[in-house]
Amino acid sequence: MPVTAAPGSRVTALGHYQPARVLTNDDLAALVDTDDEWIRRRTGIATRRIAAEDESVTDMATAAAGKALAASGLAPADIGMITVATCSAIDRCPSIAAQVAGRLGLPSPVAFDLNNGCAGFCTALACADHSLRAGAARNALVIGVEKMSDVTDWTDRRTCVLLGDGAGAAVLSVADEGGIGPVVWGSDPGRGDAVRLVDDWHPRFAQDGQTVFRWATTELPAIAREACARAGLAPSDLGGVVTHQANLRIIDAILRQLDLPDSVVIAQDVVESGNTSAASVPLALSKLTERRELPSGAPVLLLAFGGGLSWAGQVVTCP
Repeated sequence: MPVTAAPGSRVTALGHYQPARVLTNDDLAALVDTDDEWIRRRTGIATRRIAAEDESVTDMATAAAGKALAASGLAPADIGMITVATCSAIDRCPSIAAQVAGRLGLPSPVAFDLNNGCAGFCTALACADHSLRAGAARNALVIGVEKMSDVTDWTDRRTCVLLGDGAGAAVLSVADEGGIGPVVWGSDPGRGDAVRLVDDWHPRFAQDGQTVFRWATTELPAIAREACARAGLAPSDLGGVVTHQANLRIIDAILRQLDLPDSVVIAQDVVESGNTSAASVPLALSKLTERRELPSGAPVLLLAFGGGLSWAGQVVTCP
């Protein structure tokens, strides 16, 4: 049966997964010249989760997506599209999306991976929303997943203290009243090397921290306001904000400029999960929703930024 265009789509369910192993700041102090006070002061991070050696990106993505699918009440055959945002997967073909589809028993979805660094999930969410609005599918699975421990230089104290592993997933469905606002996205290729994977057959995460901090705190507040405006809202109308969980100092600096009321729930999952790149937004959003810290139907600003100095953000309605 042909699929017709829809007026909008909305997030109907969420799910997340984190590995069992907790890596503390004291654990890191045994590896590099650092300590708990320095890490907390510079990043706000207290712990992060690290996947087991035999735990793959596909394993984590499947776990998160399976929870989201179960929560949605849909059958595997109902999912017409699955996309995975990741920059740390070592598998090139078949894609992680195709592997997850096989494990979950999705019979014939379009399946593809998307690499836009830490902005990946919000980028993939927009692509899925556009596809559903165009009538290409009626339901989609969007996953952000990273095994950043595979690309961490455990001798570099500037970066190894930041990174963690995990996955988050969302189910999108067509809706008469859309629940995903217009995306604001783009990049600054001239600063593309500020966050990168150095690929020498054993990629390593690297970044120019000061460049990222200055760029994020200078440019992102305006991008956040534009995403709200495109959704017909002021920042003060928001029920919550979930930014990429890069660094607590960056998050705080961005949000101070938005002059948000105290009632707005702010995701601070970076404290316990670290920077999980493309997984950080769906992971934090799923946790807040699971704990019922975000009221059902509340507008939430999603805002992600990272590799290539790319960004993407939109306002979504909480399931």
